[in-house]
Amino acid sequence: MENELDGPYPSRPSHDEATDALAMLEADRHRLADRTHVPWNLLAGLGGVGAWWVGAAAFTTPGADYEPPTSIWLALGAVFVVLHLIRRETGIRFSTMGASARWAVGGIVATCTLLFSVSLGLVSFGLQWAVALTSLVGFVATTWLAGVAYRSAVQSLRRG
Repeated sequence: MENELDGPYPSRPSHDEATDALAMLEADRHRLADRTHVPWNLLAGLGGVGAWWVGAAAFTTPGADYEPPTSIWLALGAVFVVLHLIRRETGIRFSTMGASARWAVGGIVATCTLLFSVSLGLVSFGLQWAVALTSLVGFVATTWLAGVAYRSAVQSLRRG
């Protein structure tokens, strides 16, 4: 019986060659993670979308005839645009972010939802001007948590 490794097929790499190739790939992955910078301008864009979401409460009328703002769908579209720009600039996909990044994204949604509810309460008391403060908190919290998620994605890239 003929061995398949004899003939036109390339020979198998040795254990040392395979180990060296894996070490080179790991070094490339670390080098890529080290060279990746945090795109704060784009993360601030996500913060702006968070502030927009929270600030949308100022243009509603809470109570029995409450209708949720429809601009939330436009804000969601803006999130996808910013995420696309982040991926295009850095090459990092947020689908493989890691557990701490998922917690940060959940924190963004929870914080903005809570701030939106507080803003609705402020509007119901006639304090529409105070929604600017909750929007500012939404901007800062979203930008910071998006940075946490981004750094987690970079660490996930480093681990492979």
